[in-house]
This record gives sequence, C-alpha cells and structure tokens, in this order.
Amino acid sequence: MGVSMLSKPVIFCDFDGTVTNNDNIIAIMKKFNPPGWEPIKDDILSQRVSIKEGVAKMFSLLPSTKKDDIIRYVLEQAEIRDGFAEFVAYAKEQNIPLYIVSGGIDFFVLPLLEPFGPFAGIYCNEADFSGETIQINFPHGCDGDCTSQGCGCCKPSIIRKLLEGGSKSIVIGDSITDLEAAKRADLVIARDFLIEKCGELGLPYEPFENFRDVTSIIDARLGVKL
Repeated sequence: MGVSMLSKPVIFCDFDGTVTNNDNIIAIMKKFNPPGWEPIKDDILSQRVSIKEGVAKMFSLLPSTKKDDIIRYVLEQAEIRDGFAEFVAYAKEQNIPLYIVSGGIDFFVLPLLEPFGPFAGIYCNEADFSGETIQINFPHGCDGDCTSQGCGCCKPSIIRKLLEGGSKSIVIGDSITDLEAAKRADLVIARDFLIEKCGELGLPYEPFENFRDVTSIIDARLGVKL
C-alpha cells in the first residue's frame, strides 16, 4: 500500500490486544475458566454469533462475587504495548483527535488508560455486578446504517457520529471487533487476527507490532504524497 496524504485525520484506536499486548477479556476467561466459554469465543471469531451476544454470554458465566478478584487480576496482568505513551503525545502534538473505541469493559479499560489521558473520547462496554452473574451493558450500539447490528460497541457507528466532513479515519486494531470499522476506514493499521481478515477480504492495511510503528506510518502519511 503506497504512501498518500491524509488530510484532517482522526484516529480510532482499539484497546484489547492493541493498546494492551493481550486481549483482556480472553485473559479473564482463561484465568477464571468458566465451563463453556471457549465454544462461545470460537463462535465470535467465526462470526457464527454476534460480538454483542458472545461477550454477554461469556461474562454471564462468571459470578458477580468474583468481581474484586477479576478486577485485581486483569489490572495486574495487563501490559501496555510499547510506544503507546509516545504515540499519545505525538497525536497531541499534531492536533490529531485520538479516540479509544473498545469492545472491552469499563472496569479495566478506564483505569488502564487513565495515566495516558485525556483522550478525545473513550468508548467501551460497561459491567453490571449487581446480579448473580456479571451482566454487560452496551451503551454504544449500532446505528441504522450498521450492516452487522450486533457489534456491542459499534465502531462504525461511532466513527460515523464523530467524523466531520472532509476528515479521514485511521483505524488501529487487531481483531474481529475492528473488522467492520476497517472496511470503512481511510487507513487501516492492523496486527494479528485483523491482518488475516483484511487479507481474506482484500482490504488494504499497514502492519504494526508496536506504537512506534504506528507513529511512523501516520507520520509518513501526513508528510509525503506519492
């Protein structure tokens, strides 16, 4: 994919497996290992069930009494991907709005991001521990133009709401939750499972391993036109 100019860029960055090295939802499930979670995960990745339905089902397998243990574990095990702090600083220096748009859950997304903010906005799902099992609320659902209607935290809908006329969208992500947004992005910066899906669908993308890569990719697009 050749280098081209990006005018008025806006960044929409995933969290789990992108800002963090690992997917925190999968880490929680592996650690607490409720019976039946793995088939649900496989159904999500193969798109047999929607992300919204699958995530809700997985968390409903966990008792709310595990709340403190789950929060403590996920915050202890999470690692921020190399170069993220510098990338946030770069976006601020360049006056590029940086939104975190995540299928993750508020109880780990917000505290892990807090040292790096403020951001233009943070969008994620919310946990309710008031019942016997953990319930997930989805405050950022699909708009009428979403072709999936089961995203949970619907990244394309959020992008449509936030992107002003003439602005260009940069989507950074790693997994199935980023695919619908990647289909509509002006620039996709991808790793892991999202690379596989972009390859299958013929979607152009730039690969990354760390946020120094991301900064270099965006900087090249801002400064050079070929």
